[in-house]
Amino acid sequence: MSKNTGACKFRKVDVDQFDEDKYHDEVTEEQEKGPNVSEVTNLLNSGKNTDALTHLLNNPPMVTKNNVVKDKTTPLAVKVLSSFRSSEIEPAIKSLDEKQIDMLMKYIYYGFECQTEGSSAMLLTWHEKVFAVGGLGSIVRVLTDRKRV
Repeated sequence: MSKNTGACKFRKVDVDQFDEDKYHDEVTEEQEKGPNVSEVTNLLNSGKNTDALTHLLNNPPMVTKNNVVKDKTTPLAVKVLSSFRSSEIEPAIKSLDEKQIDMLMKYIYYGFECQTEGSSAMLLTWHEKVFAVGGLGSIVRVLTDRKRV
């Protein structure tokens, strides 16, 4: 015979707490800010393009609800990407980890949204080089991510 299957201990678990739509990240002040514009500009002026890129990728305004910060970040990212010469792009990308590569791909796609004159060719060059390192998985992760930069 079978054992008692009327156990109801499993029913005491609140499954709604695991719902993705109700999950909230803890937001810190540092995450709210995004990249420091003056620091990125100083790094670009001193010729440290790779350092400016890493600072930009390590401090994305992902969880902020302030759209002004988000609207400033994408043109800043395009400015950083356009400061690289074509021979400097590949070594800069190879120095990044997977999370930074995905963030860079996200900035590239948002750069396509708010194009400036002459930025399309530069962004396509970056996209080609990032795709060579990050692969198709990077594109899929960026396109399926709900958080906007």
